[in-house]
Amino acid sequence: MLSNFRKSIVLLSALFVSSSFASSDLQTIMKNRGLTERDILSAAKTYTPTGMKDEYYVFSSGGQSGQVLVYGVPSMRILKYIGVFTPEPWQGYGFDNESRKILESGYIRGQKIEWGDTHHPNFSEKNGEYVGDYLFINDKANPRVAVINLHDFETTQIVVNPVLRSTHGGSFVTPNTEYIVDAAQYAAPFENEWVPIEAYEEKYRGGVTLWKFDYEKGKINEKESFTLELPPYMQDLSDAGKGVSMGWAFTNSFNSEMYTGGIEKGLPPFEAGMSRNDTDYMHIYNWQILEKLAKDPKNVKVINNHKVVTIDAAVKAGALFLIPEAKSPHGVDVSPDGRYLIVGGKLDTHVSIYDFKKIKNLIDTKDFIGKDPFGIPILDMKKSLHGQLELGLGPLHTSFDKEDGILYTSLYVDSQIVKWDYKNLKILDRVNVHYNIGHLDTMEGKSTKPRGEYGIALNKLSIDRFLPVGPLHPQNHQLIDLQSDKMELIYDMPLPLGEPHDVVSIHASKIKPKKTYDKMGTNSRTGEVHESATLAGQERIERDGNKVKVYMTAIRSHLNPENITVKKGDEVTIYITNLERATDETHAFGVSGLNVHASVEPGKTASVTFKADQEGVFPYYCTEFCSALHLEMMGYLTIKDDNKKYPNYKAAKVAKMSPEELQKEYKKIVATNKATDAVIQTVVKFLKEKGFEKYPQVKALVTDALDQYGKIPAEKEKANKAYKEGDLNTAILWENQVWQYMVKTADVGLRAKNLLAKELSTPMSEKARKGEEAYLRGGCNGCHVIGKVSSGPDLTGALLRHENAEKFLYNFILNPEKYYDHPYIDAMIKAFNLRMPNQNMKPDEVKNIIEYMKWIDENAHLNQ
Repeated sequence: MLSNFRKSIVLLSALFVSSSFASSDLQTIMKNRGLTERDILSAAKTYTPTGMKDEYYVFSSGGQSGQVLVYGVPSMRILKYIGVFTPEPWQGYGFDNESRKILESGYIRGQKIEWGDTHHPNFSEKNGEYVGDYLFINDKANPRVAVINLHDFETTQIVVNPVLRSTHGGSFVTPNTEYIVDAAQYAAPFENEWVPIEAYEEKYRGGVTLWKFDYEKGKINEKESFTLELPPYMQDLSDAGKGVSMGWAFTNSFNSEMYTGGIEKGLPPFEAGMSRNDTDYMHIYNWQILEKLAKDPKNVKVINNHKVVTIDAAVKAGALFLIPEAKSPHGVDVSPDGRYLIVGGKLDTHVSIYDFKKIKNLIDTKDFIGKDPFGIPILDMKKSLHGQLELGLGPLHTSFDKEDGILYTSLYVDSQIVKWDYKNLKILDRVNVHYNIGHLDTMEGKSTKPRGEYGIALNKLSIDRFLPVGPLHPQNHQLIDLQSDKMELIYDMPLPLGEPHDVVSIHASKIKPKKTYDKMGTNSRTGEVHESATLAGQERIERDGNKVKVYMTAIRSHLNPENITVKKGDEVTIYITNLERATDETHAFGVSGLNVHASVEPGKTASVTFKADQEGVFPYYCTEFCSALHLEMMGYLTIKDDNKKYPNYKAAKVAKMSPEELQKEYKKIVATNKATDAVIQTVVKFLKEKGFEKYPQVKALVTDALDQYGKIPAEKEKANKAYKEGDLNTAILWENQVWQYMVKTADVGLRAKNLLAKELSTPMSEKARKGEEAYLRGGCNGCHVIGKVSSGPDLTGALLRHENAEKFLYNFILNPEKYYDHPYIDAMIKAFNLRMPNQNMKPDEVKNIIEYMKWIDENAHLNQ
């Protein structure tokens, strides 16, 4: 199969040769826009026609936005922002209760924190290969790590580092996702107490936290996690060993001088004092030994309820060493086979290539050149090196190619990417980027099986690349074609959301996100069915003291309920369940003026809680344009102050009526009450004939209904008295009160009838039971009511209305669009002014629904 790249070349060739008109047209465009053939070729390499998907996902940190960005390669089209450490209104992240709980778990020592500085995303791994199940991202500013579930691209956990104050060296992953490695940046005391800067060497510490990850649960296990105490050097980036270096991990550092600044006192600034030494230290530690040490109390200190493996314990166990590295390094990258470690020093023109086999031999033979002030053995740099190569000014980060021995390194000062051979120490190519590149990535370039193909330059400055938008410029991510001997820059993409520090890429085939939630009413933050999931027909408003709970459903094109009245001072919680099963039919819920919003994707339940502390009328609506009747998908929340007296607007309306109008209104309400009472008597007759008293739950409902019904005679007597006295106004008001009691009676009575009918029905087969479940979870009862016509036809007898009914209904439910022109379906559409949507039922679900419909017909006599 042709790659997208090759398809683009074929397409480009066709443009030039298909006809003289096409060639002439293209040449005109090129001339008018000042484009070269190389520009057109670059465009063909990245152009992705409508409907064609990208080959790779790229996940980028969002810097100060506290979020993660997702885009595709080669198109460089932005696909999504993921809310992580900061609220994200479109997705309702930080606004609904479920995501707010995640966000609040990232508060530190009770301090509300709603900004973050995301730096280094990484995927879950198996055998060092990227697996598209989870993404991890660190927050440098506030020492936190988050877990993002890539089955729905939502943040499901945030953990706060209990002992480190700033963590730049995260979130790196061990080869089978046993641990997430999260290294400190700025040294500080572990304890939450004041310590003077004069006690820096004694009390300030660096460290590396190893967060234990429970893959099955998709969560960090904080109790099984621990931190390795390190000297107060400023730790930087990390990487985990693999292959021959499996079980080991590596972390850079700077400020081996342990300089503490003092520019305000006339001392040299940090930048001078921290770069005095010729070298800094790379920390080498064995996490497999450390995890065993962490289980023995004699090796750890417990600080802030967190285990810290001491320097002494790690050194005694042979689990911690140092190697000198070029000063002010910024990154250590382990080769795909785990043998070589690549380190660039920002203040050195060389890149150092360490050989782990040599390192391991020095460790095994205890060949040390000394110890640092904290007793950590130091290995000889020269004896550890495979070699060094001069690349240029400001070498920073490295990513690997699919060809063995080939990699790419960014040069910050030179604004270049260098392609070179780290085994034979040979430069192969270099390309200019714009400008001042930091991190870079090649497709899956940090895994054990890098793919290469494309490179991404994460440039800190864009300067003159894009239309000006004020003093704050966007970042510039540039796409590099790596599929030939010479690198070629082919695309510039502005990123205007924070400063994205690093990206990771993965082949699109490895990520399989859900299109809708399988379980109706899913809590997306837990993956389980929400405890307050609401199916069609279960909508209700419940009050317990001053706490009001609203169970709402959303389906094209209405929210149910549409009118909610609460009292001022109430605590209101609204649970919203999206009953859609169709892809991309997201609904959302927003209340005007109350800072309330939730995004509810198909099959999801989300909830919002707020204090009704303002009297007034507040419209709510679906904030996601979801159908032609989107504007009508709304309702009213009214907040009433019980301490105030309000005009009786209904009475006022009645008072304005003429005697003839009053008489007409009186007859209307009396007729309504008579009809309602007839329904009640039908229900009562059914309940008595079927022996309702034998069923405790039914009996309890009947008792409640009769209690409401028992209040009617007194109100009816008042209405009759007023009518006889000629006071139609008062008579109408009392008849309205009668109607209120009748509605309550009918509501409870019908619930009792339905429950009794279920008790008396023939037993359901397993298939029929699953069919009922699919019917409810699919939101079918939003339009269909068993036993009567509603927004859609009664399902009772539906199997008797068609020849080959089972086959007809099976095909219709699976693909209703095909049948819109069928004479019977067309008549139904015209009668109900509504088309049945495709709810994306699975074939087995439809078969089970048909079994459920058979069961309905068997018990039709109970619904009459």
